[in-house]
Amino acid sequence: MKNKMFYYPFFFLLMLLAGCDSNKEEKKAADIYQPTWESLEKVNPVPEWFKDAKFGIYFHWGVYSVPAFANEWYPKNMYGDNSRENKHHKEVYGDPVSEWPYHYFIQGAKDKRGNWAEFAPKLKSDGGEFDPAEWAQLFADAGARFAGPVAEHHDGFSMWDSKVNPWNAKDKGPEMDLVKVLADAIREKNMKLILSMHHAYNITGFYEHVPKTDDPELQKLYGQLGKEKNEEVWLEKHKEIIDNYQPDIIWQDFNLTEITDSVLLQFVAYYYNSANKWNKEVVNTYKDALNTDVAVLDYERGGPFELKDYYWLTDDAISRSSWCYTEGIAYYSAKAVLHSLFDRISKNGNLLLNISPKADGSIPQKQKDILLAMGNWLKKNGEAVYSTRAWVKFGEGPTEMGSGHPHGEGATFTTPVEGTSDDIRFTRSKDNKTLYAIVLGWPEDNTVTVESLAQGNIDLASLQSVSLLNHISQVNLEYNQEQDGLRVVLPAKQEDEMAYVIKFDFDGEIPGVHKTAEK
Repeated sequence: MKNKMFYYPFFFLLMLLAGCDSNKEEKKAADIYQPTWESLEKVNPVPEWFKDAKFGIYFHWGVYSVPAFANEWYPKNMYGDNSRENKHHKEVYGDPVSEWPYHYFIQGAKDKRGNWAEFAPKLKSDGGEFDPAEWAQLFADAGARFAGPVAEHHDGFSMWDSKVNPWNAKDKGPEMDLVKVLADAIREKNMKLILSMHHAYNITGFYEHVPKTDDPELQKLYGQLGKEKNEEVWLEKHKEIIDNYQPDIIWQDFNLTEITDSVLLQFVAYYYNSANKWNKEVVNTYKDALNTDVAVLDYERGGPFELKDYYWLTDDAISRSSWCYTEGIAYYSAKAVLHSLFDRISKNGNLLLNISPKADGSIPQKQKDILLAMGNWLKKNGEAVYSTRAWVKFGEGPTEMGSGHPHGEGATFTTPVEGTSDDIRFTRSKDNKTLYAIVLGWPEDNTVTVESLAQGNIDLASLQSVSLLNHISQVNLEYNQEQDGLRVVLPAKQEDEMAYVIKFDFDGEIPGVHKTAEK
């Protein structure tokens, strides 16, 4: 009895210590952000890895890819009287109200010619055209550092195995968790995962012309549950993708302003608290309703005209005509898209580039060619892109790029354009010892004049070397600082490239420029 009594205090002490450890774990796992502006503005919305990444790829691929007509707003516009989508739908499928509603593309049905129409891509291993591993390899070869699908577009179809939404890719159509197979393949290639969510508009006006229904499932698809229930579903969908796939980036489309503030902040807090428990930093983007203290501002099809003091993102597409695949889709040149990447990163931004796979899961060759051309350049010259930072000036030259405004009132969309040999975009190394001048064309006289480095603008006494960046070797260049700029003599042109990088190495940090030279 005496021996048992002797051990009780030690047993109690061990239990107490175990309880302390448990309390520590609970504290670590506890929510550290509350759904309030004051609490959420303490987050770091722009992790270092995101600043380093520069370039990502996502894709508008879903039910709306099946008609392959007009654009990804087909589900909305097919119900609009006298729209070209409405006319097309009546001719090919039938009247959308009385004969052939949008959800037939999900359930599957025959068109007027007897052809089966359904979003049901199959894996190549099952005899289809869809190969997630091939997609991921393509994105990696293109130079993307993050990639992922449109997880849900305005049409309300969830591309994942959803328990909240019966209209999902696991239960209908493909009968496959498309988000999971893509997420696994993308992470296998060491890229970060981005999931984009567009369904705020699903419940705030996208299906305004769809007749009201009493079917609870159809009400959920068409956003007809009423504001409170709609927003509850909106929030639960976000929680599903967060819990199931732990995305590194959640990208948001517009109309967050129509979501009740408390619901919106619940989502933001849930995401950041989840990331804290995963012990990783994540990115949440916005086009409206939030701010740069809480998330990353996204500019659609453009970006600022000038360098910004906050970090931002732009989403742009490989096509000028549509975000999803359509018959006859038109494309930008690889050079124009690549030059837009340089412009964005020179102004403190990242580029999220959209591609447009076909409904069957194949990616058109022209899209592959553009991506691979970009990747080829980045493999040779990525030093001037990845893990760099903006300099005090974004660039110089006659070609203006960017739209100036994000999505919303006053927004303007612009198209990527090819720069000229007179256009330069600047980046610098993170340690601020190397400046890169990305020249957007080869000058006819083999001479580049960098006006920002002119006499009176900057003291170049610490400049150690000027070289032409090359994947094989660095070619040292002759240079002379003059009143109108630093004149750099290039070697004889060896081969055509979409841009050329002049590298300036300094002994110590890059010298400051005079205020007048920053403008």
